[in-house]
Amino acid sequence: MNIRKLVLTWSVMLPALLSATFCIASGLGSSLPCDEFAAKLPNVQRALCESAQLQASTARTVSGRTIWVRDIQPDNATVRVLVIGAIHGDELSSASLALHWIRLAGQPPLDAPQAVHWRFIPALNPDGLFNHPPRRVNAHGVDLNRNFPTPNWARDAKLYWENRTRKDPRRYPGTTPLSEPESRFVHDEMQRFKPQLIVSIHAPYGVLDFDGPSVPPSRLGRLYLDQVGIFPGSLGNYGGVHKGVPVVTIELPNSTRTPLDAEMRQMWLDLQRWIGERLGPVPRVNALHTP
Repeated sequence: MNIRKLVLTWSVMLPALLSATFCIASGLGSSLPCDEFAAKLPNVQRALCESAQLQASTARTVSGRTIWVRDIQPDNATVRVLVIGAIHGDELSSASLALHWIRLAGQPPLDAPQAVHWRFIPALNPDGLFNHPPRRVNAHGVDLNRNFPTPNWARDAKLYWENRTRKDPRRYPGTTPLSEPESRFVHDEMQRFKPQLIVSIHAPYGVLDFDGPSVPPSRLGRLYLDQVGIFPGSLGNYGGVHKGVPVVTIELPNSTRTPLDAEMRQMWLDLQRWIGERLGPVPRVNALHTP
């Protein structure tokens, strides 16, 4: 190839290469999240991940990974719900369920009881999720679900970790509340998005937990209500008890396998039904018919 042809070839290829490099570095238009999610998560095919149309948030993990999000907002939405998966990185099925629910949220049934603005964070702890092997804590070794600023955190979180868990490294709460970028991201999202409900997906205890005001759902699919109490620094304690935002905690039965697709759909429908019953707008009273 002569010099003129070489220069011409590079003049054509260079802009495309630079554009691709920018996209990968910035997370815009990159297929990287679906490459990783499809390879790692149970019952997640690449097509499912791509249909989720995940968007890069501005948040980065301890290791610099992107935290991916997705908003689904009908024009007539009256309720805001924040859904969080994989706050613990070794609970792979929780991220899978969030991705399946994104697909269902994008195809609302005509008889949906309530129009909801959904904000999904399918994998809050990608550093733990993509570790080999996956681990509960983040890259600093902090249990993100013990790092939220509950009252008396400095005293209670340390005492609980030392006395109740015997300094279990999988449940280390960190040195200070919100010391981790991942927990700060959720805290900031609560301030920005102002959810009226938080759904936190976990595994593998196979129960349904609830913290905060309102009457809890009695079941979602085959998961029945079994309130297990609160922990210093947990999201249920911080959001549900301290901030007054109901927190539904889903504990899937298995951390490496999802429920059947039909069961995940039934859980979704039961959640929507409960939202319509408990979080819908207050009915307006027609003055002409007021006794």
